[in-house]
Amino acid sequence: MKKVIFVAHCILNTASKVVMYNKEEMEMEETLRKRFLEKAISNDVQIIQLPCPEFTMYGAKRWGHVSNQFNNVFFKNNCRKELEPIVEQIQEYLDNPEMFEILGIVGIDGSPSCGVDYTCYGDWYGSFEEREDLDETLKSCKFAEGNGVFIEVLIEMLKEQKILDKVKLSSLFANEPDKCLSLLD
Repeated sequence: MKKVIFVAHCILNTASKVVMYNKEEMEMEETLRKRFLEKAISNDVQIIQLPCPEFTMYGAKRWGHVSNQFNNVFFKNNCRKELEPIVEQIQEYLDNPEMFEILGIVGIDGSPSCGVDYTCYGDWYGSFEEREDLDETLKSCKFAEGNGVFIEVLIEMLKEQKILDKVKLSSLFANEPDKCLSLLD
């Protein structure tokens, strides 16, 4: 029986991530990412990469966003389009339990798109030029409990197909490494 896990796009392709400047945080996440992938490979787990809605909508030179910005019908519809073939694949694997076991779906906590337990919120909008409250606006970004918008849409779609209870959702989060690593045991 093949073990299958679905992962956020940037777990396999860090080139798709927003450029980050907190070196310590980046190193912690990278260390956990490598541990996770090494464990998956050594346990013969098949890895399926989710699409990255931020990259496909905004490209490589995008600014960091907050989930408030993505919480709109346009972004959600794009997520739904990108997730449709993924949900179909999940259903196909579930329909063949003698052949496959889905270990789960792994997001990236803190992401405005792929956060599972935590995302980032903030009251961000408008242009940056000549904005008198820019520092205050940027400081409004908060890391808090909640789903990123992409994961929120994925959960809705899994509920619609009545398969949410059959797929474990977890996340890669350096401060809580066992969340993702325990899926591979």
